Amino acid sequence: MTSGNRHWNGSGTPGGSDALEGQSGLVIVDKPAGVTSHDVVAKMRRLAKTRRVGHAGTLDPLATGVLVVGIEKATRLLGHLVLTEKEYAATIRLGQSTVTDDADGDILPPAEGATSPARDVAPEDLRIALVELTGELMQVPPRVSAIKVKGQRAYHLTRSGAAPTLAPRRVTVRRLDLLATRQVGDLLDIDVDVTCSSGTYIRAIARDLGAALGTGGHLTVLRRTRVGPYRIDAARTLHQLAEHLEVIPLARAAAEAFPSVHLNAEEARLASHGARLLTADLERAFERPASGPVAAFGPDGTLIALMAAEQGKIQPITVFVP
Repeated sequence: MTSGNRHWNGSGTPGGSDALEGQSGLVIVDKPAGVTSHDVVAKMRRLAKTRRVGHAGTLDPLATGVLVVGIEKATRLLGHLVLTEKEYAATIRLGQSTVTDDADGDILPPAEGATSPARDVAPEDLRIALVELTGELMQVPPRVSAIKVKGQRAYHLTRSGAAPTLAPRRVTVRRLDLLATRQVGDLLDIDVDVTCSSGTYIRAIARDLGAALGTGGHLTVLRRTRVGPYRIDAARTLHQLAEHLEVIPLARAAAEAFPSVHLNAEEARLASHGARLLTADLERAFERPASGPVAAFGPDGTLIALMAAEQGKIQPITVFVP
């Protein structure tokens, strides 16, 4: 983190001075393996001394890396940060399929998982299969996932013996780069870097790669290295945060994550009441290829609102000031 951050320690005080309880901001956590994203939120509630804590984008227990946590008003940013592009470093094991499409699940027998030795996978076949899993795809989520089917989580249905048929979802895999391969007996481990849209399951990429090669496949290692503008080098472990809680203040977090516009006093007043605005700066901000909100700031640098263009109108979608 850069020197512009506010610093919290485990007692909720900045450098031992006035309490910062009730302050808003983002914490970039380096999630460890073996814990859930909810476990991280529970820990952060204790450190920040508030229950108003959430996260942007769930990581499975097996996964590590960037988990963006919001505190107080910054929780209102999380729904938008979830939709940003993400990057991962992953290891896929070819030659075995599992119930969960990752190493936490039981290995499926050949008849069920299309598992077969991966000792003879040709490099050219692997390259072609990776290319075919790149771009805009219709991806079927893993059966063991949190997606709801008729009000029930898919993982509950699968574990009860009533595995649902999940509809494919449109995702974009912008980059799927092969970094290394390692033969492990009849198995082939491959390391990849992935850049993808929100909603992409890396477990499903592992499953689909194994299916394309006729060997079966599952994920053995997953590390998220970026969520939107927040990269792994800005993340802190839970141990580090317990000793020294680093928080990106709300206004700076919004400026880092979204395009920005600056309003005059009257425009800021109108935006704080949810009014539509038609300023030249706002119109220019929305004249860009990427869709998504714009962060609007008042004359003193206060974050007023996130604004969006809807049906030809630019208006606040989340207001941060009274």
